[in-house]
Amino acid sequence: MPKEINSNLTSQQRKVMFEEGTEIPGSSDLNFEKREGFYHCANCSVKLFESNTKYESGSGWPSFFEALADAFETKTDHLIGYARTEYHCKNCGVHHGHIFDDGPDPTGKRYCNNGICLIFKPKK
Repeated sequence: MPKEINSNLTSQQRKVMFEEGTEIPGSSDLNFEKREGFYHCANCSVKLFESNTKYESGSGWPSFFEALADAFETKTDHLIGYARTEYHCKNCGVHHGHIFDDGPDPTGKRYCNNGICLIFKPKK
C-alpha cells in the first residue's frame, strides 16, 4: 500500500498516485520541459528519470525511454479491458503510469508518466 509522505499533495495528485488515476493528456507543463536535470517522485522526492531519457511521444504525457535503476516496481493491470504494465515508485509505492513497447531506441520502451506525479529539478 502506498504511503503518503508529502503532506502538500493536491487532491488531483492524490487521486492519480493513490487511486491509480490518470491526468488529462496535455495538461502537464512538464511536457514542455527541456532543461537538463532529473525528474523526481512528487510524493517522496526519489530520483526516477534523467532528462536525457525524455522524448516527445505524442501521447500527451511526459514520456521517457528509460528509468533510473531500481526506481520502479511493476504490475499488470486490466482496468481498460486488456493487460498493461503499470509502474509504481519503488520507494513509496505510488502510481506513476504505464510502460509500453512503442518507444525509441535504445530501449524501445515508453514510460508514459502522469506529469502530476513528477517534480523536475534542473541541473545546477
